[in-house]
Amino acid sequence: MLLKKKGFPEEDELVLCNVSKVQFHSVFVNLDEYGKGGMIHISEVSPGRIRNIRDYVKEGKKVVCKVLRVNEEKGYIDLSLRRVTETQKRKKIDEIKQEQKAEKILEFVAKDSNLDVEKLFNDITASISKKYESLYEFFQQIVTDSNAIEDSGIDTKTGKKLEEAIKSRIKETTVEIEGKLKLTSFASDGVSIVKEALKKALDAGKDDISIKYLGAGTYNVSVNAKDYKEAEKLLKDSLEEALEFIRKNDGEGEFVRAEA
Repeated sequence: MLLKKKGFPEEDELVLCNVSKVQFHSVFVNLDEYGKGGMIHISEVSPGRIRNIRDYVKEGKKVVCKVLRVNEEKGYIDLSLRRVTETQKRKKIDEIKQEQKAEKILEFVAKDSNLDVEKLFNDITASISKKYESLYEFFQQIVTDSNAIEDSGIDTKTGKKLEEAIKSRIKETTVEIEGKLKLTSFASDGVSIVKEALKKALDAGKDDISIKYLGAGTYNVSVNAKDYKEAEKLLKDSLEEALEFIRKNDGEGEFVRAEA
């Protein structure tokens, strides 16, 4: 199930839709997350000329669309299918799966506490909406910070059950950034200097950095952390230690970040 969001989507928002009706020049859909209807004009189905609109969409098909315009007074929602990239589509579908997982957890807690799941959902999302973009993002925060449960506005007993259910079903996530580090020393004891530079990088990165030899004085450097801000800081500190040491000891170094 997808518990319905209140109100209307924002312009440029990506939404998951179910195709309800296909006509010659337009496609009508239901927005799963909002419980409202929307329309895709044929010009927004696919780039280029379309001979048969049914080659692209059929009744019952799930599609990810971008919101173009919203008229709340008339209840109109204009959507685009062609303006959604494959990357955006995959990301949106992943987000939907995550949100469904969060809702299942909420459903379990509501049933165990004899609460109405929809009311519990609305109460929590109303309390956390300014700080978190989704219920799943809020649950992820609870995994790493139990104090976050206070943001939900629910009673202590239910909050405890919710925290236990979340931590048993959602694991702490990490992010990874990596690249190639090339170190060269022209000193007579160059091998030792390079080894010491790498040791300094590892020490600065603590247990969150790994360095693997690739050959020809090049090393793969990988940093794992709970978020990109922390990962970037660890990488910066590690590289500064290694590069400063190698340059002070008759050598040179360069780091090239791997493409995302």
